[in-house]
Amino acid sequence: MELDTYKLPMRHEGAVALNCGRNALAYLIEARNIKKICLPRFLCSSVEGVCRKMGVVVKYYSVTEEFHLKVPEMQEDEWLYLVNYYGQLSREMLGEIIREHPKAIVDNAQHYFGEPVSGVDTIYTCRKYFGVPDGAFLYTESRLDRELTRDESYTRMGFVLGRYERPASEFYSQSADNNRFFAEEPVKKMSWLTENLLHGIDYEFVRRKREENFHILACALGEKNMLKVRECEGPFMYPFMSEDADRIRKKLLERKIYIPVLWPNVLTECPQDSVEYRLAKNILPLPCDQRYDGDDMSTIFACIKKLI
Repeated sequence: MELDTYKLPMRHEGAVALNCGRNALAYLIEARNIKKICLPRFLCSSVEGVCRKMGVVVKYYSVTEEFHLKVPEMQEDEWLYLVNYYGQLSREMLGEIIREHPKAIVDNAQHYFGEPVSGVDTIYTCRKYFGVPDGAFLYTESRLDRELTRDESYTRMGFVLGRYERPASEFYSQSADNNRFFAEEPVKKMSWLTENLLHGIDYEFVRRKREENFHILACALGEKNMLKVRECEGPFMYPFMSEDADRIRKKLLERKIYIPVLWPNVLTECPQDSVEYRLAKNILPLPCDQRYDGDDMSTIFACIKKLI
């Protein structure tokens, strides 16, 4: 018997199902014939890599410490790339920006449970939220006029399966290798395996558990957080910002609580006195996902409170 076929409703069922988030952007660049794009400086290097690889002219804009956008004057043929950091941009805020800049792409990699704004190209990625090795969804009215091949994921499932039964640290290198794999991978349809796994998820449970965990952290750490954080649907992580982030991160690691530096490329590409550098260096993205419960959140905030 092979893996069972799951039949539960899949979130983003009606979107274009692709093999990864960066290729959702590549799909849009080709389908929309995008020649110029404006990216935030506070961003993963893979997005810029896709644009450069496809010959798109790139310019940049800054964000504030509230994740508000400082969009420069845009030319008529330029597209604006909006990142919904930690789900902190509400639909109302996105709507205001898009009304002024209708040629917009919303990156909801950190807001999987947020609904797309009608008629706006929107990207979602699956790996940040669920135990799958790949997968992305794209809402767009444009379609490629060529047939895509379908991805196959079975050879990349090792670290997903291994982490279920053994410590995550044993499979970190495999996970990192999987991330690097997609740097050169062409645009493909989502694999049958990933799509099947996504049909087996209780999305309401995941959303509720993430919101409960986020709320616990927000109540416990909100007064000490340099960021003003809103609670959103099915949050990605709780962004706790502290000037003492490096020391806290090291102490948490000693307790086997791993807190990543999201987008470390920003630390080498942006000046140390820039907002982007401070955000990348000082934000501790605390886990609040469906693997954990209130006791786990209590352990995390108790450790942090001792340090601050």
